[in-house]
Amino acid sequence: MSEWTIGAVFDAIADVVPDRLMTVCGDRRSTFAQTADRTRRLANFLAAKGFGAHRERDNLERWECGQDRVALIMHNDLYADMVIGCLKARTVPVNFNYNYTPRELGELLDYVQPRVVIYHRSLGTKFADVLPPDSADLLVSVDDGSTDQELPGAVRLDDVLAQGDTDQGVTGSPDDLLMICTGGTTGRPKGVLWRQSDIYVSSMVGADHESANEIHDKVRGCGPAWFAVSPLMHAAGMWTAFSAVMSGTPVVLYDTSKKLDPQSVWETAEREKVGMMTMVGDAYAAPLVAELRRGPYDLSSLYGIGTGGAATNPRYQQALLELLPQITLINGYGSSETGNVGFGRSSGDTRTDTFTLREGALVLSEDYSHFLAPGEQEVGWVAREGRIPLGYFNDPEATRKTFPEVAGRRVVVSGDRAGLESDGTLRLFGRDSLVVNTGGEKVFVEEVEEVLRAHPAIADALVVGRPSERWGEELVALVELRDEASTGREPLQTHCRAQLARFKVPKEFIFVEHVQRLGNGKADYRWAKRLAHEKAPISK
Repeated sequence: MSEWTIGAVFDAIADVVPDRLMTVCGDRRSTFAQTADRTRRLANFLAAKGFGAHRERDNLERWECGQDRVALIMHNDLYADMVIGCLKARTVPVNFNYNYTPRELGELLDYVQPRVVIYHRSLGTKFADVLPPDSADLLVSVDDGSTDQELPGAVRLDDVLAQGDTDQGVTGSPDDLLMICTGGTTGRPKGVLWRQSDIYVSSMVGADHESANEIHDKVRGCGPAWFAVSPLMHAAGMWTAFSAVMSGTPVVLYDTSKKLDPQSVWETAEREKVGMMTMVGDAYAAPLVAELRRGPYDLSSLYGIGTGGAATNPRYQQALLELLPQITLINGYGSSETGNVGFGRSSGDTRTDTFTLREGALVLSEDYSHFLAPGEQEVGWVAREGRIPLGYFNDPEATRKTFPEVAGRRVVVSGDRAGLESDGTLRLFGRDSLVVNTGGEKVFVEEVEEVLRAHPAIADALVVGRPSERWGEELVALVELRDEASTGREPLQTHCRAQLARFKVPKEFIFVEHVQRLGNGKADYRWAKRLAHEKAPISK
């Protein structure tokens, strides 16, 4: 058995099923052969311009990157093609959250230092104030049907592909990197460095193949298409799409340049006769359940719905199983650092609230002294060994902390608290750090607090999460005003929206006489959460 690159696996699939549909997104339908050609041309263009690998993995520390980074500021259309093309060129594709404000995106660009930026044209307009970053030598604009003007100096993707027909003879390495950006403990981003071979095996249902014939045999048969409703710029969405593509299965991508339209989602699932559909938590489940109740839709081809990236309210899970009695509901669990850790399956009258672990998944004792055995009565830390990331880009301290060696085994420790049931399944208890997962987006409350405390009327503020039927969790800010100052909910939301992505803006502001802190000056989050729950609106 040998390790493979994602580009080599993809080309092996395209060799045996060239005319099979690979992706559907909006009006675009691409076969495996068309995407193979598109990715080859992109790789040739980048390589001819001198972008690629400059230092090999053997000469680098785990937090170092010897390859040029490519920022992908993109909706779903052509996202997978750009990832594969970048990998073929030995450049590092990096996901960027297009929901960020220009300030937030600019901070991430400063951190990643990309030499290339590939963006959808309308997003170029949104982020014109921070594009191109000083580090970039190339801007590539992807047509998204908008009438927006090109950024100065940008090259259209169609022109890039037209110029990339001369093969450059670049051979990728399993050691080449794919970077997934996630938030840091204070809201600052971290880039998780994955060897492409490791992420293929751990999170894209891949393997170390004996030969191309093994890949050919795996993909000759073809089941119904998968439907990735969530954005590929999040790890969960990308893993879903690539799990399908790298198995030779067509994947339908929701056109994320448009607002989520539940009717369009179900009409697409019906038209394309999809078998598996994936989404992110309550932000998707709530409106999709409501539309499904309005129906009717012929969804007889649908055999499974997967959720991941955020917890899904049990009431929506129950509704999906009742409205679509033929399906299996699959709750996936993982993180940018761990990859896909486990899954729970519910169908018919069978429900599960624990996760069956994938290979390499573990629970580390609270004191890091040992790994828990099934049934051991302790709440520890979710961990994983084996095919895990190398570390965090340019952050040796965080790399050593999150990717330590325990009992002679290098592991990643996720920060989630969990225990092992007697049957070996994982029971998840939640994040240990101050993170609120709202609608599939992770928000670090300290970042929001920093923005609020900068408001001239605010003396102090704490932000916590509170259960929400719509979002899974919603942000609530507890605000102490300065003497004789006054403000209200709308001005504070406007203040936050000017500096933060919309999903980071608190849904409610609770004005208090005094923000409670502990004797050492640290925030009293227990008090804040208790008050936020007491002030929650009564459900009817």
